[in-house]
Amino acid sequence: MPLFKKRTVGKPGEWFYCLEHKKVEEGPDCPGKDRFGPYASRAEAEHAMETARERNVQWENDPKWHDAPATGERDEG
Repeated sequence: MPLFKKRTVGKPGEWFYCLEHKKVEEGPDCPGKDRFGPYASRAEAEHAMETARERNVQWENDPKWHDAPATGERDEG
């Protein structure tokens, strides 16, 4: 018995953006590795790439996201 069951049919109202086909799909038609979602509406899924770009910019500019700069010193404790 598998630990995780593959869900072949989405819940009503779940929308995904397929990265491979570059289109919005209702329900998980494509594998999880190829999609963003679920989204509550078709409109949200249509803007998935724009949302991802905006989030990437926020993360790239978040000082908590980046590691401290390397000093070149080694701890010989």
